[in-house]
Amino acid sequence: MNDDFAIQLFEGKKVRIVWDAEQEKYYFSVVDIVQVLTESADGRKYWNKLKQRLKEEGNESVTNCHQLKLPSSDGKKYMTDVADLQGIFRIIQSIPSKKAEPVKQWLALLGEQRIDQIIDPELTFQMAVEDYRRQGYSDKWINERMRSIEMRKELTDEWHRAGIHEQRDFAILTNVLTQAWSGMTTGEYKQHKGLTKENLRDNMTNIELALNTLAEVATTEISRQRNPEGMFESKQAAQAGGKVAKNAREDLERQLGRSVISSERASDYIRPIENCKPQELPFDGEQK
Repeated sequence: MNDDFAIQLFEGKKVRIVWDAEQEKYYFSVVDIVQVLTESADGRKYWNKLKQRLKEEGNESVTNCHQLKLPSSDGKKYMTDVADLQGIFRIIQSIPSKKAEPVKQWLALLGEQRIDQIIDPELTFQMAVEDYRRQGYSDKWINERMRSIEMRKELTDEWHRAGIHEQRDFAILTNVLTQAWSGMTTGEYKQHKGLTKENLRDNMTNIELALNTLAEVATTEISRQRNPEGMFESKQAAQAGGKVAKNAREDLERQLGRSVISSERASDYIRPIENCKPQELPFDGEQK
């Protein structure tokens, strides 16, 4: 399965979702949907009891469920019951809940949006901007983040061209590039900010994002110029691109008289999403 994992929010509650690009359909965590519908303290326990009852009744909703590895709150991945949109709708019908109709509308909207994104990829960026705004990021930070996403895509395309295809190799090259400009690997950088599973770029300041983007842009252009093949030559290009950003960082630090590598993370400078007003969160017919 060629899938893309994401977390969507319904009234502030997380729902784990996987997009299957081959089948062009969403798979939803059944436990998360049950948790939203029942507002119970333990959605898993509720689902286990419901699943047993549905099995005894011969309900096809259960037989159409299968399992995928999804990340849990402890950061580890576990096999989790999932169902496609049709299967989730059938499960919703088995649960008495005042949230049934709003959840159905929300799920249908997600499916429609995904089709729209395939037709017009620019919508993906627009929706990402709205996601970051809901979480409290400033427009200036969001602009830098969107630019960094675009530049990162160009770099990974270039690495693909150079013969890099394994996820592990992408991580190695990213470490080389990050260490070259910041003096830390991505793991050390995350530790510096007190992060665990959070995305490093989503917790960078404007200056850090700009320098990281410069390193990636420089690496992309150097790689195109040198035309490397394989990991060894790609590492050399990454080190050279990172050095360009390192020089810029050191020059800026001399001007400012301080380090621009910050221990701040997003929670230090944006309001927690839990403090957002309900209407700012994606629910019912609101676009996400």
